[in-house]
Amino acid sequence: MWRKYRFTQSVWAGIAAGIILGLILNMVEHFTSYKVYTLLLNVDYVPVLKELQLSELTEFMLHLLISVLLSMALTLFLQQKAWSRKRSMSFVILVCLAVGLLLFPTTALSVRTPALSDLAALAFWLTGHLAYGLALGWMLTGARRG
Repeated sequence: MWRKYRFTQSVWAGIAAGIILGLILNMVEHFTSYKVYTLLLNVDYVPVLKELQLSELTEFMLHLLISVLLSMALTLFLQQKAWSRKRSMSFVILVCLAVGLLLFPTTALSVRTPALSDLAALAFWLTGHLAYGLALGWMLTGARRG
């Protein structure tokens, strides 16, 4: 029962945090014209996917799938640790920032996304991933109290 609950919790946390990240980056792109939401959904560098004409909804679902997988991996990792909520939150936030930092260079593989040297786009991108990490960490560690 506990494992099933944890699995379900991590799936919903990944979906919710992924939606939050998507909304933030979509708003940034809408109000600033920095193509950070486009970068979030970008699959131009994925061998099979780049040949397909995917809708925005399909690309967003792929983003949510990755978010759920990350959430599940973090849940499995955190279950092995006897960390405080604060330390667990910090770890999740750092992982999410690292993921954002590691994914930003994929912008160089597309003409539709910001330039790799665009520091404003990088700042918006990392701010979005910080919010994602805060949301995901809060949802994953909130249930660790019990």
